[in-house]
Amino acid sequence: RQLLGRTKPAYLPGRREGDHVQVVAVTNFKGGSGKTTTTTHLAQYLALRGYRVLAVDLDPQASMSAMLGFQPEFDVNDNETLYGAIRYDAERRPVGEVVRQTYFAGLDLIPGNLELHEFEHDTPRALASRDSADTDMFFMRVGNALMDLEDRYDVVVIDCPPTLGFLTLSALCAATSVLITVHPQMLDVASMNQFLSMTSDLLGVVKEAGGNLDYDWMRYLVTRYEPNDGPQAQIVAFLRSLFGERVLTSMMVKSTAVSDAGLSKQTIYEAGRETMHRQTYDRAVEAMDSVNSEVEALIRTAWGRA
Repeated sequence: RQLLGRTKPAYLPGRREGDHVQVVAVTNFKGGSGKTTTTTHLAQYLALRGYRVLAVDLDPQASMSAMLGFQPEFDVNDNETLYGAIRYDAERRPVGEVVRQTYFAGLDLIPGNLELHEFEHDTPRALASRDSADTDMFFMRVGNALMDLEDRYDVVVIDCPPTLGFLTLSALCAATSVLITVHPQMLDVASMNQFLSMTSDLLGVVKEAGGNLDYDWMRYLVTRYEPNDGPQAQIVAFLRSLFGERVLTSMMVKSTAVSDAGLSKQTIYEAGRETMHRQTYDRAVEAMDSVNSEVEALIRTAWGRA
């Protein structure tokens, strides 16, 4: 695949010595909130901006892996996901062995597939038989694995599963920042409320057990927004009144351009402008760039740079 009309800058604006790797967990309890679309476009945008990016697909459905060129049923075999680096038995392998180069310059991927579910099944057994001297608890395993790659990347972007299980909790403990996607419909907001309530309770227990939950930032991203939809505008205003600046100013606009690109497993950054209505394409790219540049600014602020 070729990038049309977009070039990678000659400079590398990434982290400097002493800066910690930014690990951005993109999460929501409810499917269809635009989580994978957000993660994939953010990873590609940062790579285009010159950062060294690792995308981690923790969703067993592995939609991001498919978008980045690895069909989970055919291209990802057993023990070739992050599960291979965080499993509890003797088949555990170094995380560097499961990293794949993508066709996208500056962007690597740890793909996913259905075997990620095994971590949810193995963890209760591991907890039941845990040695009191074992310090590598389940919620530390994703973070400990990613630490082995910290010299290779500036930013790690994690596509979390749409469930609140052991894998999601471990990803949230590995994260330095959290991006929560929310579709501006009342049922979706109510679902997000339940997700946040359960997450708070569970992470409270994890923190007491030694989990690290100090985030540089946490933001809500409004996705699939339709500017001419009055009820959606009311929901967005409601969210801003509740969370203030924690809601990103930019919103991911619902666009047929993104859907059209997805038909060929492409993002809006890959699809050719001539393949669709040009004004629709331009609006989609502008909205996506606006969201991603706001996230980039948060990353750079965490590094102490404007």
